[in-house]
Amino acid sequence: MAVCVAVIAKENYPLYIRSVPTENELKFHYMVHTSLDVVDEKISAMGKALVDQRELYLGLLYPTEDYKVYGYVTNSRVKFVMVVDSSNTALRDNEIRSMFRKLHSSYTDVMCNPFYNPGDCIQSRAFDSMVTSMMIQVC
Repeated sequence: MAVCVAVIAKENYPLYIRSVPTENELKFHYMVHTSLDVVDEKISAMGKALVDQRELYLGLLYPTEDYKVYGYVTNSRVKFVMVVDSSNTALRDNEIRSMFRKLHSSYTDVMCNPFYNPGDCIQSRAFDSMVTSMMIQVC
């Protein structure tokens, strides 16, 4: 299960960050921001191949002792970062992909809202409830 989900804008500022254990919130913010360097490296390594690809999943960015950090980037260079508990060995790569697809779909719904200004923090209740369901879901 995901312990932290973040949506990062093209200019690398957070649009949305949610973490489950609130006492470790600063730790998760740090992990998300340090993973942006790895995301940028993977994007630049792919180069123009990323534009042609339909699959925008970046995979495992880096593991730590307690957590694994995964990444996903949209065509508009918005980045999704998910921190997953390492003790959950049943969580496979294709399940992480489907979680990112659900997150991307929900993000698209937020962007289609005529009252949302692109670049503002995401405050949608529907988006928040979808992220909450991903975090409490035991895979």
